[in-house]
Amino acid sequence: LGVRPSSILAITFTNKAANEMKTRIENLIGPVSRSMWIGTFHAMMMRILRQYSDRIGYDRSFMILDTEDQQKVIKRCLAELNLDERKLPVRAVHSQISTAKNELIGVREYAKKAGGDYFRSQVAKIFDLYQNILKKSNSMDFDDILFETVRLFETCPDVLAKYQEQFLYILVDEYQDTNHAQYRLVHLLSKNHQNLCVVGD
Repeated sequence: LGVRPSSILAITFTNKAANEMKTRIENLIGPVSRSMWIGTFHAMMMRILRQYSDRIGYDRSFMILDTEDQQKVIKRCLAELNLDERKLPVRAVHSQISTAKNELIGVREYAKKAGGDYFRSQVAKIFDLYQNILKKSNSMDFDDILFETVRLFETCPDVLAKYQEQFLYILVDEYQDTNHAQYRLVHLLSKNHQNLCVVGD
């Protein structure tokens, strides 16, 4: 149909599903399918960040922290802020920070929304220090991959325009599982051509 494979972006939610998608498409059209962008949201956005993270203050060789590393940093924040882990369990704090990032809520907005709530106001302090530690060590956590790609697109219109022109056709599998950050990325990438197909339960 005259569509370049490299102009198709196909996103799903697990590495297993992405590999199955790649295999099925290659069986249908052959090796040319390898120029398509097929993968999870995080894998696809990581490819973009590796090219342009210097535009938002990160070195391109930034590290990604796994869950265990993230929790270690939160423990460090609790110690540095002299906060009681019994009142602020690491997993609960981590969950709050993760949820905020998936809703595209940054440190300042989170602190404003915390209001007089004790738990949330303390999490806001931890969130602030946590992000500073990550930034100084040229690191991101898993949720930052999407959060920072949205920030990249919204602050660098030339980068967004490049990928809007590249991805003329976008497919999102398991669409019912998208969070706000993922929705925002799809919206930004597809808003010019609007060739978007979503599949969900």
